[in-house]
Amino acid sequence: MQRSGTRSLEPIKQSHPPAHERQSFCTADHSDSTLAAAVRAHLLDGTTASQAAELFKALADPTRIRIISLLAHTEMCVGDLCLALEMTQPAISYQLRILRTLRIVRSRREGKHIFYTLDDDHVYQIFRQGLDHVQHG
Repeated sequence: MQRSGTRSLEPIKQSHPPAHERQSFCTADHSDSTLAAAVRAHLLDGTTASQAAELFKALADPTRIRIISLLAHTEMCVGDLCLALEMTQPAISYQLRILRTLRIVRSRREGKHIFYTLDDDHVYQIFRQGLDHVQHG
């Protein structure tokens, strides 16, 4: 991912089979554990599920999504984020601290200014796919 400049919004490739290619599983009486054991290979462990839930919880805040929408295109300093979002520096810093803790954004210092950008392309892909889903209608 570029540290500065702009980024295009390109479609993301699917990494799982489309719905029409996925299998459906259901036992008639729900008493045979063979099927449940077979599909458990796809079940997330508790730690991974908790980490993913924390990520999605962070993304559930409209202010944080707006910050991500800006950082998806360019690196920005805190002061310019404040101006763009019409929010105070403490309010922006609070949101950025949450995003930084979850490795959604990263920062770099240049003199008195701290610049923020998305941590990696995975974050951009999550944001882009969520936006695509919402705009799909």
